[in-house]
Amino acid sequence: MRKTWMVIGLSFAALLSGCAYGMNESKSLYERNGTTINVRDRNDLYNTQGVRNGTDSRLTNFGYVRHQGSPIPGNRTQYGTMPTLNRENVADLISKLCTQLPNVHDVGTLVTDEEVLIVYKTDSTNRFETADQVKKTAISVVPRYYHVYVSDNPRMFQEIERYGRLDSNSRNIDQIIDPTIKEMLKSPQGRKLNKGENENGEAIGEMNDRLDRDFRNRTAQ
Repeated sequence: MRKTWMVIGLSFAALLSGCAYGMNESKSLYERNGTTINVRDRNDLYNTQGVRNGTDSRLTNFGYVRHQGSPIPGNRTQYGTMPTLNRENVADLISKLCTQLPNVHDVGTLVTDEEVLIVYKTDSTNRFETADQVKKTAISVVPRYYHVYVSDNPRMFQEIERYGRLDSNSRNIDQIIDPTIKEMLKSPQGRKLNKGENENGEAIGEMNDRLDRDFRNRTAQ
């Protein structure tokens, strides 16, 4: 009888251990929500705190995340929060990166919901090349649909700074910023990005061209 109880006790302990393992495993796989099934690590897009990534001492690891939709037809997966672009952090990053460029000493960056405006001071003898480097630095940071405009006219610092407290919901925001962009275009903008995009990342000859706010491809709409 004693042996029987010992066997039952060991079996029960093993069952509890298996359940605990399953719970721990589930917690590690589904840390944020029920659809996150494989996460290498979680760090903000622009990590300013120097958080270690995995076992490495620097942020050198690749990032990998896999999500699955709901198996129920017509039932969309609901997420509590979705990542958004922090425009001030992006502006900060662009300004920092641009000050690392040769002959660029002072950089101010404004990031809106669809444009990046960069003003910088430079002592470069080749304004075209410097403009191209500044512009491409910004393009490497923001989503691809953004248009980037640059100017090496120091007077424009004050122009873009006054927009810093506005947002996408500000009244007539496009009409307010457009004159500044047109003034910035008087400065070199660098090379065309490719055959389908002009110097500022505006698409050339697209089907909805008249709906896009382009400044060098025809006129701003």
